Amino acid sequence: MSATFLLLVLAVLTALAYAYGRARAMALAPAKSTGANKLHSLPAQHGALVALWAAIPAGIALLAWTLLAPTFGTDSEATLGSWLRAAAVVAIGVAGVAYAASRITPTLRARNHVEVVVRGLLFLASAVAVLTTLGIVLSLLFESLRFFALVPPQDFLFGLTWSPQTAIRADQVGSSGQFGAVPVFTGTLLISAIAMAVAAPIGLMAAIWMAEYADERVRTTVKPILEILAGVPTVVYGFFAALTVAPIIKAVGQALGLEVASESALAAGAVMGIMILPFVASISDDVIRAVPIALRHGSMALGATKSETIRRVVFPAALPGIVGGLLLAVSRAIGETMIVVMAAGLTARLSANPLDAVTTVTVQIVGLLTGDQEFDSAKTLSAFALGLVLFFVTLILNVIALQVVRRYREAYD
Repeated sequence: MSATFLLLVLAVLTALAYAYGRARAMALAPAKSTGANKLHSLPAQHGALVALWAAIPAGIALLAWTLLAPTFGTDSEATLGSWLRAAAVVAIGVAGVAYAASRITPTLRARNHVEVVVRGLLFLASAVAVLTTLGIVLSLLFESLRFFALVPPQDFLFGLTWSPQTAIRADQVGSSGQFGAVPVFTGTLLISAIAMAVAAPIGLMAAIWMAEYADERVRTTVKPILEILAGVPTVVYGFFAALTVAPIIKAVGQALGLEVASESALAAGAVMGIMILPFVASISDDVIRAVPIALRHGSMALGATKSETIRRVVFPAALPGIVGGLLLAVSRAIGETMIVVMAAGLTARLSANPLDAVTTVTVQIVGLLTGDQEFDSAKTLSAFALGLVLFFVTLILNVIALQVVRRYREAYD
């Protein structure tokens, strides 16, 4: 019996255990004509407790058998082992149901037991998130330390030339490479700034219009259409940037006498801003609509106009959520790769001119980790160093934003 089918059997057993436990608890409850239900917990909570006793021990047994059981040699032995596993798991589940059902009494604190298990599951979920983050950081850190053993950290952090060209094999002649990351991060910040300059004002104004001025029927039509932009594949945006926006920018720039590259930061940033605009607009709209209506009524009762109420009451109250949406949009912009590859190029150039071709950290990481480059070379290990620095840069930005929001919230309160 396969593990998938066994999981399905276990799910059915859990559902039946819930129904059995609930029915048993209802049978113990007095009739409605005699007064209120004297059970300590609701019948559904008794059923949930029985279901947990069916699912958790059997699930642990299934996981332990799968991880620790020996590998059988022949097909007949493997088949026998799978059936033994199924029989053991089902037997443990049925035993759990019988034990939990035998404990059901009017005074059983089923709700408390269920809440303890739920809190434990929530703690495990939080622990998984924390441990995953820790694992990501440690994996980046260990590989980055290997890179910094080959390249001095000051050369990487403050160097102005990025040319990670090294020999692939020992018998090849190649450059030692230059790993100054300043041009790469400059390009990342430049394109992200252009994207936010497009997405932030348009998204916020769209959110204010949908939340405060638009008719409800119009809003229910416009908002889904706006959110369709979030579902468009990034490669489509890349084609749009490379084939439509970039030529237009180049033609306009040449008409004005400006020197414009075929692939520019402006083209990539503008299209990226269009891509992340739904994140800003949708989240800001939800946050603004969540502001209590009493604040609006109180402001207008004091003689404020609608626009003054939005500027001085609604917007400050919604600021933490709006900043959260902007941070999400910034993270989306920093992590974008396809649009940059197709519209901004691969050139690591130290330039603040939006009309030049630049590159970003994510594009360089993709380029460094593809191909037949060995993972003990400085060229490949530099991708981990880029990722580590980018992680800490975004962490610092988030901390600064949280401090700003906390200070503003205290002033507003």
